[in-house]
Amino acid sequence: MSTLLANFTEPSPSSLLLLGQGRDLASERGVECAGELPAPSDPDLVERARAARAALGDRAFVLGHHYQRDEVIDFADVTGDSFKLAREAAARPEAEFILFCGVHFMAESADILTSDAQQVVLPDLAAGCSMADMAAIHQVDEAWAVLEDLGIAGDTIPVTYMNSSAAIKAFTGRHGGTVCTSSNAEVALRWAFDQVGGVDGTGKVLFMPDQHLGRNTAVLKLGLPLEACVVFDPRKPNGGLTDAELRDARVILWRGHCSVHGRFSVQNVHDIRAAVPDVNVLVHPECKHEVVTAADYVGSTEYIIKMLDAAEPGSSWAIGTELNLVRRVAREHPDQNVHYLDSTVCFCSTMNRIDLPHLVWAMESLVAGRVVNRIVVDPDDAHWARVALDQMLALPGI
Repeated sequence: MSTLLANFTEPSPSSLLLLGQGRDLASERGVECAGELPAPSDPDLVERARAARAALGDRAFVLGHHYQRDEVIDFADVTGDSFKLAREAAARPEAEFILFCGVHFMAESADILTSDAQQVVLPDLAAGCSMADMAAIHQVDEAWAVLEDLGIAGDTIPVTYMNSSAAIKAFTGRHGGTVCTSSNAEVALRWAFDQVGGVDGTGKVLFMPDQHLGRNTAVLKLGLPLEACVVFDPRKPNGGLTDAELRDARVILWRGHCSVHGRFSVQNVHDIRAAVPDVNVLVHPECKHEVVTAADYVGSTEYIIKMLDAAEPGSSWAIGTELNLVRRVAREHPDQNVHYLDSTVCFCSTMNRIDLPHLVWAMESLVAGRVVNRIVVDPDDAHWARVALDQMLALPGI
């Protein structure tokens, strides 16, 4: 029987209901979530969702990220990681509305990859990504200026993770770089190094915004030494690095991280191994380097799902990723012993801003002829971000 390690406190539904209603036009995304949301306690909420979804029919296509709540996933036409969902949206040109149940950067990517005739809706504009927000475009422009002043920008290729804003993807496209996912980061980094003399050369990669994915890929997949990776802190002069450190580095890592995956520790790995005999520790590459090296398996969200799908009945697994996904795979594999790697709740708080009241409100608004919370990327940014995304699509094995 599938189990979840039960030494964490289950949050109440109300504690996860982060409505995000109101205005904060001074924020980076200019959040404005006006309109009356249905009450989360409405006993007819599920039926209202079904009715609105039926009324929209093929005019709408609902995407649900793996980290979404079950109440939202129940109404998704397709589930997946951020890039898979953006590609799925692009493959549905007949859909007038793309309802993206994820976070802001994902909806931006969908807007970039879909046609001008399609409208992308994010049910709650306050659903952002703390990692993506750690790399603001003005900071990246300033960092690039540092590299230019040192005379090394010409030998540096930017690579940005999908978990970044459209503006950062556009920066990457303008400077000859590419986007990557957690699944193809190795291929993207090898391609980037090939543009500047190869992995064994002297060229550099600027990897944004997740330092852990960049470090884990460079060291464990490309064989670069840890000391070849330096962390650029945009809040410090020169990124907190000496000129010599920047010149000698092979990978310049942005000082960013995932607030969920960054919580897992080596002690978590030791504790689960002591508690569960023969446990397989499976973690996401956004985890810290010491956690990844202590694990048995490392891979993307899709990789984690496939590993559990192929696992032997009766096997034990401790998974280090977002809790909604861990609970879902545990429920789908009752013949396996599935445990959560951390001892405390680790939901993605921004993903959880998308809830059933927001989804119902967005769908009912569309039924009534009102397009709410539309995501529109600046045309110039969209062009250059598309250049970077197309470069990723051209990588081997994509």
